[in-house]
Amino acid sequence: MRKCLLYRRREAKLCDMKDKREIIRTASPLGTLQLEFREGELTACRLVAVPPEAPVTPRSFAARQTIRELDEYFSGKRREFSVRPVPTGTPFQLAVWAALRRIPYGEVRTYGEVARMIGRPQAVRAVGGACHANPVLIITPCHRVVAANGPGGFGSGMENKRLLLAIETGDDRPFGMEW
Repeated sequence: MRKCLLYRRREAKLCDMKDKREIIRTASPLGTLQLEFREGELTACRLVAVPPEAPVTPRSFAARQTIRELDEYFSGKRREFSVRPVPTGTPFQLAVWAALRRIPYGEVRTYGEVARMIGRPQAVRAVGGACHANPVLIITPCHRVVAANGPGGFGSGMENKRLLLAIETGDDRPFGMEW
């Protein structure tokens, strides 16, 4: 049986490698995206500061499908993802991320509107925190959430948020916002 080391905070723990993990780095207009899969399910899509890998053939169907759908999204051919991510988070974060996936392509919602969508109208700042902690960029579209008075923030950089919204709207200055 294969073994792995899990690092949690400052302690290392030896574990059995029961779950099958797959990590793929692929190029995108934003930079290198790192896709992480566990047992054939997408758990993360992050922007990382390393070059993409040489072309590899993903092992799982989910990985092949995710890469194909991201390529279609960036080329303007895909508006919805059929890939359903399975991120790890608190119940509140999971509710926010599910609400983000309901925001239509090319549209934005404010942090307050997302808070109302999940039935927590007073949790505007917490929604911002959940957006910042989103482990599945693009597929869980936190870039579609803006502040009531402007573009708001984006953990992967405001230029990337502008670029993603520009892809979706076809406008270099989406929603007339100052970037």
